Amino acid sequence: MSKSRKLFTVLIAFLLAILIALSGCQQEKSEPKKETKKESGKVTVTDLQSRKVEVSTPAQKVVAIGPGALRLVCYVDGVDKVVGVENVEKQWPSTGRPYIMAYPELKNLPTIGQGGPGATPDAEKIATVKPDVIFVTYLPDKSQADELQEKTGVPVIVLSYGNDFIFGSDDDLYKSIELIGKVIGKEDRAKEVIDFFKECRNDLQERAKEVSESEKPSVYVGGLGMKGVHGIESSQAKYPPFVAIGARNVVDETGQGGPVMIDREQLLQWDPDIIFIDEGGYHLVLEDYKKNPDFYNSLSAVKNGKVYGQLPYNFYTTNVGTAIADAYWAGKVIFPEKFQDIDPAKKADEIYQFLLGKKLYEQMAKDYYGGYRKLDLSSD
Repeated sequence: MSKSRKLFTVLIAFLLAILIALSGCQQEKSEPKKETKKESGKVTVTDLQSRKVEVSTPAQKVVAIGPGALRLVCYVDGVDKVVGVENVEKQWPSTGRPYIMAYPELKNLPTIGQGGPGATPDAEKIATVKPDVIFVTYLPDKSQADELQEKTGVPVIVLSYGNDFIFGSDDDLYKSIELIGKVIGKEDRAKEVIDFFKECRNDLQERAKEVSESEKPSVYVGGLGMKGVHGIESSQAKYPPFVAIGARNVVDETGQGGPVMIDREQLLQWDPDIIFIDEGGYHLVLEDYKKNPDFYNSLSAVKNGKVYGQLPYNFYTTNVGTAIADAYWAGKVIFPEKFQDIDPAKKADEIYQFLLGKKLYEQMAKDYYGGYRKLDLSSD
């Protein structure tokens, strides 16, 4: 055999070996068919009641029921995926609920049940809009979520705002936002929202952390909403906006945590340097002032012109954006040197713009006695 024929034979054998090897690799890659699950979009998530839920992602049609569920979907840019809303979202005024103010078109969607605090989900009405997933908050136990899932045949994912929402160490709110993002295909947006909340929290905590307790003025907040509107006696220990900036809240002396009704005599004894009044209950404070001017005029904050209005943030649970804006406003009043670069109205709009895509402070202020301003009980 000539050298050229030998070389040709060796070359052919070499090429055949390569083709066989390539063929083998292709078969080896296709045999496991690992991409099937990925293509179907099926993922298993763990919700805030530690339930394992399988859901197809990204979900294209969602409903959000229970206090605050719809708001979180709006934060994660999921408005266009919502196919039905609770009746209370339509019946209640948009006032005080920035997510509805930003997206009034939500009120035109089909009704999926009455809704409201403590309401039982309406499985039949939810099923009529054929959602891919149901987000729900504040179900008392796993069995209720399981029952709703069984009745509708739709994956039910339980969310939670946690106990301290944005200003504490409880990260249930962050987990809920992350879950929504994963399920609706908005993971990047979810991360942006979580990072934004953490940046606000860290900024608020850092600003006045070096102010000693002896240098801090004493503060009180009254008129807080608590299953309805209330007057000056309605307050809160460990009040989140105060906690966020390290303010010296006189109500913390009670040793309690959460909403509390304060005795008037106790408020006189505390005689706080600064008083904030939630403008959701300000009309009741004004009515009471007319009947009991001596009580109010005995308070140093009233005599010294240090009574300030703040926007209400509790309406169908926490409007987180407003709560953060309130914390910056409180910081501006209590620690002016530490918050000198903050314009509270502009900061509120920055927060609303990021979370909901619109500047809403002007409308909020119009709805609530002018928003962030000094109050005058004798002339308002």
